[in-house]
Amino acid sequence: MRLPDIPTFRPRLKVLSSEQAWAIHTAALEILEQTGFKMEHSGALEMLADAGCKVFDGDWVRMPSHLAEEALRSAPRQITLYDHKGGKAMPLVNGNPFYGTGSDATFTLDLDTGERRRSVLADAGNVAKLVDGLDNMAFAMSMANPEDAPIEDIYVYVFAEMVKNTNKPIVFIADSGRDIAKIHEIACLVAGSEEELHRKPFLLNYSEAISPLLFPENVMDKLIFCAQKRVPICLPSGSNAGGGAPVTLAGAMALGIAENLVGLVVHQMAGKGSPFLFGPNVSALDMKSSVVCYGCPEWSLTQAALADMRDEIYGLPIWAFAGASDAKVMDAQAGAEAMFSIITALLSRSNLIHDVGFLEYGSTSSLEMITMANELVAMSRFFVGGIPVNEDTLALAAIDRVGRGGPGSIFLMDDHTYEHFMQALFLPKLLDRSRYDAWEQDGAKDLYKRCNLEAKRILSEHEVEPKPDEVLKEIDRILRS
Repeated sequence: MRLPDIPTFRPRLKVLSSEQAWAIHTAALEILEQTGFKMEHSGALEMLADAGCKVFDGDWVRMPSHLAEEALRSAPRQITLYDHKGGKAMPLVNGNPFYGTGSDATFTLDLDTGERRRSVLADAGNVAKLVDGLDNMAFAMSMANPEDAPIEDIYVYVFAEMVKNTNKPIVFIADSGRDIAKIHEIACLVAGSEEELHRKPFLLNYSEAISPLLFPENVMDKLIFCAQKRVPICLPSGSNAGGGAPVTLAGAMALGIAENLVGLVVHQMAGKGSPFLFGPNVSALDMKSSVVCYGCPEWSLTQAALADMRDEIYGLPIWAFAGASDAKVMDAQAGAEAMFSIITALLSRSNLIHDVGFLEYGSTSSLEMITMANELVAMSRFFVGGIPVNEDTLALAAIDRVGRGGPGSIFLMDDHTYEHFMQALFLPKLLDRSRYDAWEQDGAKDLYKRCNLEAKRILSEHEVEPKPDEVLKEIDRILRS
């Protein structure tokens, strides 16, 4: 008689009690009601005033808490991103985690020379192609602020380069309502029509308010555009502890959440029911260098706290980070900081997890770092998968067979091992477990070198299904215009 099915317990990280979560949320509402915020977009200002907000000194706004509560009720609880062919790729709901790269790196570590140099447009294409070929990277961001693209259309060119080199979902940056309209036009071409893009979006816009409590006109232009066109968007802010926000993490979270709620309210006024990804970026300003840290434990701690607040209060899918480092090269520090943020993001059940592959506090991209992080995500997923307990995994029959075999019997030769080892064990592709002499004979390559060779192999061998010629011609026309 077989054992009944036993649900597998999956380990989970929680950092806030219910009382703590509600205290932070209440503080965020108090910031909006008592302190207020500066709104530089006249259309958004008018919508807020018409909804009952108090406007004074021209563009300073105080918002009643019921508007935030109404917006939280109207925003969808699930955002699904699709691949470019319309296949479901990323259901952002509950605790589903998806990892991807970051954007706007000024520099990159050259794959051939290892030298730090300015990013160019081809780097965005290489990142997209690498992501397309990595199993644990779900979406692409550009990782490049290329010096060879026209400055006024830099984000349009970067988006087009990503579209040509991946079929996975894309998280994109825009500067204003002008260039986001061009990006939307390209996306409609890829999807087949605006209606198809609305029905199965493969893109999500990343935009930022400015902490503390400033909402510029161009930022709100993009937010309102996405709300009206039903393009998924996130609007984190720079509420980094000690810089744009209080140095205490609870205060920084309260401020960042307040800023997110402002964005959500305007977004839902402009397009009720449009998809909005929630979550501030609450890292820390390093007190020695004054840079915003990408490898610090504070950021991992605050996003785990946000996941608790999602489950307790908000119910919306959330924005997070992982796989980045403040190290200048892919060294031991980079590996340690990347793994810490990757495993904590997964354990806290964050949803859309960006910035994989960043070095130098977000200033430098590294294809080797992305490749290493892909392996670290696989290792983390194995851990978070827990330990299945059932008739097959308890292996009583195998234990009986091998146990009765006498001295010298080992499970390596038993059929049970052959039938189950692929699922039962984590089998790394790049992390080395070979014996010393075998490692030496293979060239004594360290992890950096193995990641370098793997990234080169993927860029050389991986084939991205190309877009139709007529779509590519139309994209080029939009770029020329």
